[in-house]
Amino acid sequence: MRPQSLMLAFFGNHVLEEGDLCVYSGSIIDVLGRVGVGEHAVRSTLTRMANRGLLRRRREGRRMYFGLTPQVTRVLEDGRTRIWKQGAVDDDWDGTWTQLAFSLPDSWKRQRHDLRSRLAWSGFGALYSGLWIAPGHVDVSAVVADLGLTDHVKIFHARADAATDIGLMIRDTWDLESIAARYVAFDERWAAHLDAGATDDPIGIRLRLVSEWLGTIRTDPGLPAQHLPPDWPARAAQVTFRRIAQQTEAPALRMARELLDTVPPR
Repeated sequence: MRPQSLMLAFFGNHVLEEGDLCVYSGSIIDVLGRVGVGEHAVRSTLTRMANRGLLRRRREGRRMYFGLTPQVTRVLEDGRTRIWKQGAVDDDWDGTWTQLAFSLPDSWKRQRHDLRSRLAWSGFGALYSGLWIAPGHVDVSAVVADLGLTDHVKIFHARADAATDIGLMIRDTWDLESIAARYVAFDERWAAHLDAGATDDPIGIRLRLVSEWLGTIRTDPGLPAQHLPPDWPARAAQVTFRRIAQQTEAPALRMARELLDTVPPR
C-alpha cells in the first residue's frame, strides 16, 4: 500500500465525515505508523500532497496541521460513493453503455495517461485504443472538463445491437481473471478478522481495510451480474469487507477522537 493511498484513506475515514477540520501532523504520523508507514514517509507525503494542492497547511505555534482542499474533497467524496454506496456487482443493469471516444495529439502523453487513469477509476475499459466503454449511464463530463480535454472527447449513451456478444465484449475489454484474483486475495487476507471482536488497534485495522478495499475495487467497473461467471468472487469479498467495516466503525471512531489533535480551519 502506497503512503498516499493510506493518507487518502485516513482523511476519508477521520476528516471527511467529521466536518471541516485540520489534523496535527504528529497525529497522522502516529496513525499511519500503525500500518507500517515511517515518519519520514508520512512527512514527505504530506509535503507532496500540500504542494500539489491536495492538502492545506495551518500552523498553530510550533505545530503544523493539515486539512482538506476542495480538490481532494471531491476525490474523497467520489471514493466514499464507490466504497459505501455502490455494490461490487451491478444486479440492476438496464442494458445501456456509456461510450467515450477521444483523439489526442501524439505529443500529449501526460494528458493521455491522466485521461486513461481517470477513465479506469470511473469504470471505463478500453474497447479500442480511442474508444472506452462503461456499463450504465456514467457522467464523466466533469472528469473530462477537469483535465481540459472537452474539445477532444465525444461522449455517447447507447445500447448494444443484438448482434453484439456482450459477454465476449466484456472479456475483451476487461481482464476478468485479474479482477477476480484481487477479490479472492482480499477475501483470503481479511476472512481471519471476521467475528474477531474488539481489537487493541481498530483505527489501524480500519485504515488498512478501507485502503485495501479501495485498491481492490479500483479497476473493477461493477460489471452487470448477468454477464459475469456465477462464482464471481466480488460478492463474498464485499460481504467480508462490510462486516469488518461494521465491527471496527465505532471503536475506530472512539479511538480517533482520543488520539487525533485537531483544530478548526481559519
